[in-house]
Amino acid sequence: MRLSDLIARAGVLPDRLLGDAPIAGVVADSRKATEGCLFVCMPSPSGDTHRFLADARANGAVAALTHTEAGCEAAWELGMAAALVRNEGTAFAEAVARVCKAFFGDPSARLKLVGVTGTNGKTTTAWVLRDALEALGVPTAYLGTLGYKTGEGKVALENTTPFAVDLNQCLADAVESGLAGFVMEVSSHALAERRADGLEFDAAVFTNLTQDHLDYHGTMEAYAAAKWRLFSDLPDAASKPFRAALNADDPTGREWLGRIRHPAVSYGLESGDLRGAPIRVTVESIEMELSYGGASVPVKVGLGGGFNVWNTLSVAAALLALGYSLEEVAGALRAAKPVPGRFEPVRNDRGIGVIVDYAHTPDALEKLLDAVRGLGPGRVITVFGCGGDRDRTKRPKMARAVSERSDLSVVTSDNPRTEDPERILQDVVQGLVPGAEAVTIADRRQAIFEAVRRARPGDVVVIAGKGHEDYQIIGRTKFPMDDRKIAREALEALP
Repeated sequence: MRLSDLIARAGVLPDRLLGDAPIAGVVADSRKATEGCLFVCMPSPSGDTHRFLADARANGAVAALTHTEAGCEAAWELGMAAALVRNEGTAFAEAVARVCKAFFGDPSARLKLVGVTGTNGKTTTAWVLRDALEALGVPTAYLGTLGYKTGEGKVALENTTPFAVDLNQCLADAVESGLAGFVMEVSSHALAERRADGLEFDAAVFTNLTQDHLDYHGTMEAYAAAKWRLFSDLPDAASKPFRAALNADDPTGREWLGRIRHPAVSYGLESGDLRGAPIRVTVESIEMELSYGGASVPVKVGLGGGFNVWNTLSVAAALLALGYSLEEVAGALRAAKPVPGRFEPVRNDRGIGVIVDYAHTPDALEKLLDAVRGLGPGRVITVFGCGGDRDRTKRPKMARAVSERSDLSVVTSDNPRTEDPERILQDVVQGLVPGAEAVTIADRRQAIFEAVRRARPGDVVVIAGKGHEDYQIIGRTKFPMDDRKIAREALEALP
C-alpha cells in the first residue's frame, strides 16, 4: 500500500502531502524503523520528535507522518514522502488511530475485544478476565499495567495502554497468533489522547472512580469524562454490537447507567443486575454467591482480600455482558490465578504476614488495609510512599488513609522520578493522623527492612505502591528494585 492510498483508506485529510512511497510497516520509534516503513512523529512534551527523522531514515523509513510544517519539510529534505496533520486539538492523534487501523487491517474487528477502565481494579479485572476466557475455550491476550501477555509469554510495555501504533501492532500480532480474545486496560490518559479510537470493542467494564491523575486531567469531571468515552464515543463509532458492565454501587457507575445508549449489565453488593454475597474471605481465596436473573451459584476464586470481591464481580459482569450463562461464569472464575503484585503474599516460616500490593491512591489504600484488617491480624505495619511528578494533592490523603488503618506507618519513597524525595515525604507526612505511630525512612529498601524487623508473629506487613514493579525510577532512570525480593531478604535477615 502506498502512502497516498493508506491516507485515503484511513479517511484522513492531510494538511500537506509531499511525494509518495510504498509502505511496508508503521512505527513510532525511530529505533524500530525498518526498510520501507512509515515513521509516525508522535508529539511529546519532552521535545520535538521530528528530531528523530534522520535516525528513522537511516534505519529504512521511507515516509513520515508529521505534525508541524517544519517537520514535514525536514522529512521531505531527507528524501522521505511526508504527510502533515497539524497537532491541533485531537486531530493528529485521531489521524494516527485511523492510519493504524487501516494499515493493520482493523485487527480489533477480528477479536473478542474487552476494555476495562476505572481508578482501581483494572489490572486484576483484566488479568482474571483473560484467565476466565481461556477457561471458556477462547485463546485470549492481556494488555495493561503488567505488560502484554499471551500463551507464549509476557513482554513489558511503556504505558498501561500503548499509543495507537504499538496498540494496533499488538492486536494484529494476536490475530496472527490465532488468538480469538483480547482483554485490555484502557487508561484515562489513553482515552483523552485518542490512543484507542477506532477500536471495535465487544464490551467494556467500569470498576469505580476515585481521585487519581488530577495532575493530568485537572478535575474529577475531566477525569470521568475521559473514561466515559469508552462507553460512548468509541462504541458509537464502531460497527460491532456493544455491551457494558457498570458498577451500580459506585456513584459514577450509577450515573452512567442512567445515560448510556448501549445495553448494560449492572453489578454490585447492594444493587445491580448481578449481586455478590461474600461467604468467606482469606488471604488466598474468596467464597461467594453470585445472583443474576433469578438464579444463584456459589463460586470460589483463588484471589484473597475483601476488595477482590469487587474485582470478581467486575469479571463476572463482563462475562455476562459477553453472553455467557451464570453457570459458565462460575466455572470460569474457578480457573482464576493470583495477579502479580496485587495482594500478593510473601510466604515465610516466621509467622509474619507480608503482602505486596500496587495500591497507590487513597481509595485503593483504604480498600487494601480494610481487607487486611478483615483478616484479623495482630498489628498492621504499612510501608508506603507517593510517586514524584504526579498529583500532589493525594499525598496527604494517602497518609491519612494509611495512618488511620495501621498500627505503624512507614513513610518512604515510591518512584520519586525528577522530584526531590525529601520534598515528597514532607507533603506526605502532613496527612498523618496526629498521634499515630509513624517513621520516615527515605530509602525504600531500608524502610522495608525496618518494617519487617519490627513485626512480630501474627502481625501483617503491607508493602504498598509498587506491586509487580521490579524497578524504582529516580530521575529518569530505572534502577532494579523489587519489593517482593527485598521482603524475602528482610525476613531471612531476622535473628
